[in-house]
Amino acid sequence: MTGRDLTTTLTRVASDLLDAVSGADRVDVTAPLHDPSWSRWSYLPGDRPGLSLEHADPELLGHVSALIAASHSQRGADLVAGAIAVERERRRSITGQAPSGDRYWLRVHGTPGSDTAWAWRLNGHHVGVHVSVRGDDFTATPHFIGSEPARLTDGEAAGTRLLGREEDLARELVAQLRPAQREVALSSETAPADILSAMDPVVDPSVLPTGIRRAELDTDQRRTFDALAGCYLDRLPTAYAEACWAEAMDVAADDMAFAWAGGTAVGQGHYYCLTTPVFLLEYDNTQDGANHAHSVLRHLRDDFGGDALRRHHRDSHGSHGSTAS
Repeated sequence: MTGRDLTTTLTRVASDLLDAVSGADRVDVTAPLHDPSWSRWSYLPGDRPGLSLEHADPELLGHVSALIAASHSQRGADLVAGAIAVERERRRSITGQAPSGDRYWLRVHGTPGSDTAWAWRLNGHHVGVHVSVRGDDFTATPHFIGSEPARLTDGEAAGTRLLGREEDLARELVAQLRPAQREVALSSETAPADILSAMDPVVDPSVLPTGIRRAELDTDQRRTFDALAGCYLDRLPTAYAEACWAEAMDVAADDMAFAWAGGTAVGQGHYYCLTTPVFLLEYDNTQDGANHAHSVLRHLRDDFGGDALRRHHRDSHGSHGSTAS
Protein backbone atom coordinates (compact mmCIF):
# COMPACT_ATOMS: atom_id res chain seq x y z
CA MET A 1 0.00 0.00 0.00
CA THR A 2 1.45 3.38 -1.00
CA GLY A 3 1.43 6.46 1.21
CA ARG A 4 -1.53 7.89 -0.68
CA ASP A 5 -3.46 4.60 -0.48
CA LEU A 6 -2.76 4.36 3.23
CA THR A 7 -3.81 7.89 4.14
CA THR A 8 -6.85 7.80 1.83
CA THR A 9 -8.09 4.61 3.47
CA LEU A 10 -7.36 5.92 6.93
CA THR A 11 -9.20 9.18 6.27
CA ARG A 12 -12.27 7.33 4.98
CA VAL A 13 -12.35 4.98 7.98
CA ALA A 14 -11.97 7.85 10.45
CA SER A 15 -14.71 9.85 8.69
CA ASP A 16 -17.04 6.84 8.87
CA LEU A 17 -16.37 6.57 12.60
CA LEU A 18 -17.16 10.23 13.21
CA ASP A 19 -20.36 9.94 11.16
CA ALA A 20 -21.48 7.22 13.59
CA VAL A 21 -21.02 9.48 16.64
CA SER A 22 -23.35 12.29 17.67
CA GLY A 23 -24.40 14.43 20.61
CA ALA A 24 -22.23 14.45 23.72
CA ASP A 25 -20.14 11.60 22.37
CA ARG A 26 -19.22 13.73 19.35
CA VAL A 27 -18.00 16.46 21.68
CA ASP A 28 -15.89 13.98 23.66
CA VAL A 29 -14.35 12.24 20.65
CA THR A 30 -13.18 15.38 18.82
CA ALA A 31 -10.59 18.03 19.61
CA PRO A 32 -8.55 20.62 17.72
CA LEU A 33 -5.23 19.44 16.38
CA HIS A 34 -3.38 21.96 18.54
CA ASP A 35 -5.08 20.72 21.75
CA PRO A 36 -2.38 19.96 24.36
CA SER A 37 -3.99 16.59 25.13
CA TRP A 38 -2.70 15.24 21.81
CA SER A 39 0.80 14.76 23.21
CA ARG A 40 -0.09 14.19 26.86
CA TRP A 41 -0.22 10.44 27.08
CA SER A 42 0.03 7.66 29.62
CA TYR A 43 0.15 3.88 29.61
CA LEU A 44 -0.86 3.66 33.29
CA PRO A 45 -4.39 2.93 34.55
CA GLY A 46 -6.72 5.91 34.79
CA ASP A 47 -9.05 8.13 32.81
CA ARG A 48 -7.98 9.90 29.63
CA PRO A 49 -9.31 12.79 27.52
CA GLY A 50 -11.63 11.63 24.76
CA LEU A 51 -14.56 9.29 24.32
CA SER A 52 -14.67 6.37 26.73
CA LEU A 53 -15.23 3.06 24.95
CA GLU A 54 -16.23 1.22 28.12
CA HIS A 55 -19.93 1.26 27.24
CA ALA A 56 -19.69 1.82 23.48
CA ASP A 57 -22.16 -0.05 21.28
CA PRO A 58 -21.04 -2.77 18.85
CA GLU A 59 -21.34 -0.47 15.84
CA LEU A 60 -18.93 2.09 17.27
CA LEU A 61 -16.53 -0.63 18.42
CA GLY A 62 -16.58 -1.96 14.88
CA HIS A 63 -15.53 1.44 13.58
CA VAL A 64 -12.75 1.63 16.18
CA SER A 65 -11.48 -1.81 15.15
CA ALA A 66 -11.48 -0.69 11.53
CA LEU A 67 -9.48 2.43 12.43
CA ILE A 68 -6.94 0.34 14.34
CA ALA A 69 -6.65 -2.08 11.42
CA ALA A 70 -6.18 0.73 8.88
CA SER A 71 -3.36 2.22 10.99
CA HIS A 72 -1.42 -1.01 11.58
CA SER A 73 -0.14 -4.16 10.01
CA GLN A 74 -2.11 -7.28 10.89
CA ARG A 75 0.41 -8.07 13.61
CA GLY A 76 0.16 -4.57 15.01
CA ALA A 77 -3.63 -4.67 15.11
CA ASP A 78 -3.44 -8.07 16.82
CA LEU A 79 -1.08 -6.66 19.45
CA VAL A 80 -3.44 -3.78 20.25
CA ALA A 81 -6.36 -6.20 20.53
CA GLY A 82 -4.19 -8.56 22.55
CA ALA A 83 -3.17 -5.89 25.05
CA ILE A 84 -6.84 -5.01 25.56
CA ALA A 85 -7.69 -8.70 26.03
CA VAL A 86 -4.90 -9.20 28.58
CA GLU A 87 -6.08 -6.12 30.48
CA ARG A 88 -9.58 -7.59 30.51
CA GLU A 89 -8.15 -10.79 32.03
CA ARG A 90 -6.17 -8.80 34.60
CA ARG A 91 -9.31 -7.02 35.74
CA ARG A 92 -11.24 -10.30 35.89
CA SER A 93 -8.52 -11.86 38.06
CA ILE A 94 -8.84 -8.99 40.55
CA THR A 95 -12.64 -8.74 40.76
CA GLY A 96 -13.61 -12.32 39.97
CA GLN A 97 -15.98 -11.06 37.28
CA ALA A 98 -15.57 -10.28 33.61
CA PRO A 99 -15.54 -6.49 33.10
CA SER A 100 -18.57 -4.96 31.39
CA GLY A 101 -16.38 -3.04 28.95
CA ASP A 102 -12.84 -1.99 28.13
CA ARG A 103 -11.49 1.23 29.66
CA TYR A 104 -9.88 2.91 26.67
CA TRP A 105 -10.37 6.40 25.30
CA LEU A 106 -10.52 7.50 21.67
CA ARG A 107 -9.94 10.98 20.32
CA VAL A 108 -9.75 12.43 16.81
CA HIS A 109 -7.82 15.69 16.51
CA GLY A 110 -8.63 17.90 13.55
CA THR A 111 -10.89 16.94 10.65
CA PRO A 112 -10.27 13.84 8.52
CA GLY A 113 -10.71 14.59 4.84
CA SER A 114 -9.86 18.26 5.09
CA ASP A 115 -6.87 19.82 3.35
CA THR A 116 -5.09 20.15 6.66
CA ALA A 117 -3.46 17.66 9.00
CA TRP A 118 -5.43 15.52 11.43
CA ALA A 119 -4.66 12.80 13.95
CA TRP A 120 -6.18 10.17 16.20
CA ARG A 121 -5.18 8.40 19.38
CA LEU A 122 -6.26 5.46 21.50
CA ASN A 123 -5.03 5.48 25.09
CA GLY A 124 -5.62 3.32 28.13
CA HIS A 125 -3.76 0.90 30.37
CA HIS A 126 -0.93 -0.61 28.31
CA VAL A 127 -2.09 0.82 24.98
CA GLY A 128 -0.76 4.01 23.42
CA VAL A 129 -1.54 4.53 19.73
CA HIS A 130 -0.86 7.94 18.14
CA VAL A 131 -1.42 8.39 14.40
CA SER A 132 -1.14 11.57 12.35
CA VAL A 133 -1.98 12.25 8.70
CA ARG A 134 -1.07 15.17 6.46
CA GLY A 135 -1.53 14.58 2.74
CA ASP A 136 0.54 11.46 1.99
CA ASP A 137 2.48 11.78 5.27
CA PHE A 138 1.71 9.22 7.97
CA THR A 139 3.25 8.82 11.42
CA ALA A 140 2.39 6.35 14.17
CA THR A 141 4.51 6.99 17.24
CA PRO A 142 4.75 6.86 20.18
CA HIS A 143 3.47 3.30 19.90
CA PHE A 144 3.19 1.50 23.23
CA ILE A 145 2.05 -2.04 24.00
CA GLY A 146 2.18 -3.59 27.47
CA SER A 147 1.07 -6.84 29.01
CA GLU A 148 0.22 -7.58 32.65
CA PRO A 149 0.81 -10.41 33.12
CA ALA A 150 3.51 -10.91 30.51
CA ARG A 151 2.67 -14.63 30.59
CA LEU A 152 -0.93 -15.61 31.31
CA THR A 153 -1.03 -18.31 33.95
CA ASP A 154 -4.63 -19.51 33.95
CA GLY A 155 -7.75 -19.70 31.86
CA GLU A 156 -8.08 -20.74 28.23
CA ALA A 157 -5.18 -18.50 27.24
CA ALA A 158 -2.76 -19.86 29.88
CA GLY A 159 0.81 -19.74 28.61
CA THR A 160 0.15 -16.89 26.16
CA ARG A 161 2.94 -14.30 25.97
CA LEU A 162 1.68 -11.25 24.11
CA LEU A 163 5.20 -9.82 23.78
CA GLY A 164 6.95 -13.15 23.54
CA ARG A 165 8.56 -12.40 20.19
CA GLU A 166 9.95 -9.11 21.49
CA GLU A 167 11.54 -10.89 24.45
CA ASP A 168 12.78 -13.97 22.58
CA LEU A 169 14.60 -12.08 19.81
CA ALA A 170 16.44 -9.93 22.34
CA ARG A 171 17.41 -13.01 24.35
CA GLU A 172 18.63 -14.66 21.16
CA LEU A 173 20.87 -11.69 20.43
CA VAL A 174 22.31 -11.70 23.97
CA ALA A 175 22.98 -15.44 23.69
CA GLN A 176 24.85 -14.90 20.41
CA LEU A 177 27.23 -12.35 21.92
CA ARG A 178 30.76 -13.42 22.74
CA PRO A 179 32.01 -12.65 26.29
CA ALA A 180 33.84 -9.48 25.25
CA GLN A 181 30.79 -8.27 23.35
CA ARG A 182 28.55 -8.98 26.33
CA GLU A 183 30.64 -6.73 28.51
CA VAL A 184 29.88 -3.89 26.11
CA ALA A 185 26.19 -4.70 25.60
CA LEU A 186 25.24 -5.32 29.25
CA SER A 187 24.87 -1.86 30.73
CA SER A 188 23.91 -2.90 34.27
CA GLU A 189 23.27 -6.00 36.34
CA THR A 190 20.06 -4.35 37.54
CA ALA A 191 17.25 -3.51 35.13
CA PRO A 192 15.49 -0.15 35.46
CA ALA A 193 11.99 -0.28 36.93
CA ASP A 194 10.42 0.84 33.65
CA ILE A 195 11.24 2.07 30.15
CA LEU A 196 13.53 5.08 30.42
CA SER A 197 11.84 7.27 27.80
CA ALA A 198 8.76 7.11 30.03
CA MET A 199 5.82 9.23 28.85
CA ASP A 200 7.81 12.30 27.85
CA PRO A 201 6.23 14.04 24.85
CA VAL A 202 9.71 14.65 23.42
CA VAL A 203 11.88 11.55 23.54
CA ASP A 204 15.43 11.97 24.84
CA PRO A 205 17.72 9.20 23.57
CA SER A 206 20.52 10.34 25.88
CA VAL A 207 18.78 8.74 28.89
CA LEU A 208 19.18 5.28 27.35
CA PRO A 209 22.31 3.13 27.74
CA THR A 210 24.58 2.98 24.69
CA GLY A 211 25.42 -0.73 24.52
CA ILE A 212 27.10 -2.41 21.59
CA ARG A 213 27.12 -0.87 18.11
CA ARG A 214 25.77 -2.78 15.15
CA ALA A 215 29.17 -2.35 13.49
CA GLU A 216 30.68 -4.56 16.22
CA LEU A 217 28.33 -7.48 15.46
CA ASP A 218 29.04 -10.37 13.09
CA THR A 219 26.70 -11.38 10.28
CA ASP A 220 24.47 -13.69 12.33
CA GLN A 221 24.28 -11.22 15.19
CA ARG A 222 23.35 -8.41 12.81
CA ARG A 223 20.61 -10.58 11.37
CA THR A 224 19.10 -10.99 14.85
CA PHE A 225 19.59 -7.28 15.60
CA ASP A 226 17.74 -6.37 12.39
CA ALA A 227 14.97 -8.86 13.16
CA LEU A 228 14.50 -7.29 16.60
CA ALA A 229 14.16 -3.83 15.06
CA GLY A 230 11.73 -5.26 12.52
CA CYS A 231 9.67 -6.83 15.30
CA TYR A 232 8.70 -3.32 16.41
CA LEU A 233 8.53 -1.60 13.03
CA ASP A 234 6.39 -4.44 11.67
CA ARG A 235 3.58 -3.39 13.97
CA LEU A 236 2.91 -0.57 11.53
CA PRO A 237 1.97 -0.42 7.83
CA THR A 238 4.65 -1.89 5.55
CA ALA A 239 5.43 1.29 3.60
CA TYR A 240 5.94 3.27 6.80
CA ALA A 241 8.01 0.54 8.48
CA GLU A 242 10.25 0.12 5.44
CA ALA A 243 10.79 3.88 5.16
CA CYS A 244 11.84 4.13 8.83
CA TRP A 245 14.31 1.26 8.48
CA ALA A 246 15.71 2.51 5.18
CA GLU A 247 16.30 5.98 6.65
CA ALA A 248 18.04 4.56 9.71
CA MET A 249 20.26 2.36 7.55
CA ASP A 250 21.08 5.26 5.25
CA VAL A 251 21.84 7.75 8.02
CA ALA A 252 24.10 5.57 10.19
CA ALA A 253 23.70 1.81 9.92
CA ASP A 254 26.86 1.15 11.94
CA ASP A 255 25.87 3.48 14.77
CA MET A 256 22.68 1.63 15.68
CA ALA A 257 23.16 -0.06 19.05
CA PHE A 258 21.70 -2.61 21.47
CA ALA A 259 21.91 -2.59 25.25
CA TRP A 260 20.64 -5.04 27.88
CA ALA A 261 20.26 -4.55 31.64
CA GLY A 262 19.32 -7.01 34.37
CA GLY A 263 19.47 -10.78 34.54
CA THR A 264 19.72 -12.99 31.50
CA ALA A 265 17.95 -16.02 32.96
CA VAL A 266 14.25 -16.44 32.20
CA GLY A 267 12.22 -15.10 35.13
CA GLN A 268 14.73 -12.45 36.13
CA GLY A 269 13.91 -8.78 35.70
CA HIS A 270 15.33 -7.46 32.46
CA TYR A 271 15.40 -4.47 30.13
CA TYR A 272 16.76 -3.72 26.69
CA CYS A 273 16.82 -0.94 24.16
CA LEU A 274 17.75 -0.64 20.51
CA THR A 275 18.74 2.83 19.37
CA THR A 276 19.20 4.39 15.94
CA PRO A 277 19.59 8.00 14.76
CA VAL A 278 15.98 7.83 13.53
CA PHE A 279 13.98 5.73 16.00
CA LEU A 280 14.43 3.80 19.22
CA LEU A 281 12.68 0.97 20.96
CA GLU A 282 12.57 -0.17 24.57
CA TYR A 283 11.34 -3.20 26.48
CA ASP A 284 11.15 -3.65 30.24
CA ASN A 285 9.92 -6.62 32.28
CA THR A 286 10.71 -6.10 35.95
CA GLN A 287 7.44 -5.51 37.78
CA ASP A 288 5.32 -8.19 39.49
CA GLY A 289 8.15 -10.70 39.66
CA ALA A 290 9.25 -10.00 36.08
CA ASN A 291 5.80 -10.85 34.74
CA HIS A 292 4.69 -7.40 33.60
CA ALA A 293 6.11 -6.18 30.28
CA HIS A 294 6.24 -2.74 28.65
CA SER A 295 7.37 -2.07 25.08
CA VAL A 296 7.54 1.14 23.08
CA LEU A 297 8.59 2.44 19.67
CA ARG A 298 9.55 6.12 19.51
CA HIS A 299 10.58 8.23 16.52
CA LEU A 300 13.15 10.92 17.27
CA ARG A 301 11.72 13.34 14.72
CA ASP A 302 8.15 12.25 14.03
CA ASP A 303 6.58 11.43 17.41
CA PHE A 304 3.08 12.95 17.53
CA GLY A 305 3.32 13.89 13.87
CA GLY A 306 6.70 15.59 14.18
CA ASP A 307 7.77 17.38 11.04
CA ALA A 308 4.43 16.88 9.29
CA LEU A 309 2.48 18.66 12.01
CA ARG A 310 5.14 21.33 12.43
CA ARG A 311 4.78 22.09 8.72
CA HIS A 312 1.01 22.19 9.17
CA HIS A 313 1.21 24.67 12.04
CA ARG A 314 3.75 26.79 10.17
CA ASP A 315 1.63 26.86 7.00
CA SER A 316 -1.57 27.58 8.97
CA HIS A 317 -0.02 30.51 10.81
CA GLY A 318 1.61 31.74 7.62
CA SER A 319 -1.71 31.79 5.78
CA HIS A 320 -3.12 34.23 8.35
CA GLY A 321 -0.14 36.51 8.37
CA SER A 322 0.61 39.52 6.25
CA THR A 323 3.52 40.28 3.99
CA ALA A 324 5.70 43.16 5.05
CA SER A 325 6.25 45.91 2.51
